[in-house]
Amino acid sequence: MGLTGKFEANYVTLKLDQAVNWARKGSLWPMVFGLACCAIEMIAAVASRYDMDRFGAGIFRGSPRQSDLLIVSGTVCRRMAPVIRKVYDQMPEPRYVIAMGSCATSGNFYDTYSVVQGVDRFVPVDIYVPGCPPTPEALLEGLMQLQKQIMKKKVFVKRDEITESTLKDSA
Repeated sequence: MGLTGKFEANYVTLKLDQAVNWARKGSLWPMVFGLACCAIEMIAAVASRYDMDRFGAGIFRGSPRQSDLLIVSGTVCRRMAPVIRKVYDQMPEPRYVIAMGSCATSGNFYDTYSVVQGVDRFVPVDIYVPGCPPTPEALLEGLMQLQKQIMKKKVFVKRDEITESTLKDSA
């Protein structure tokens, strides 16, 4: 038996990086850290009007060990910074951080001794969502930007590409 007539190709080829990143971007599990008025807008983003679940990030997790996205929204005081860092350290790799609102990104107009001037002082931030308070649409836009970043990441390193700097980064 051989092939006769036209051969119809019904298959898709892609790299393993693309498949893994596609799965990661569509299954983000956020750990919410709502500290002030921005938390209300963050909660509104998962309501039926905006439905953050369409983007694969609708189920807020109660434990940092079950989440891979930390959304920090609101004013971060110095006493709360170690707690946020501890939650970040307990999250499994790969982990991502969204700083939501002017207070979380830069301290806003609270230039006092007790307010941290940005979450990026103690955790690495991937996406900054501006506004005071930012709208749910802004959070969804930040989530889509994070998904674009995730799709660009390299998941696996070839054996001949392993260098001293790669080994230092993984340690």
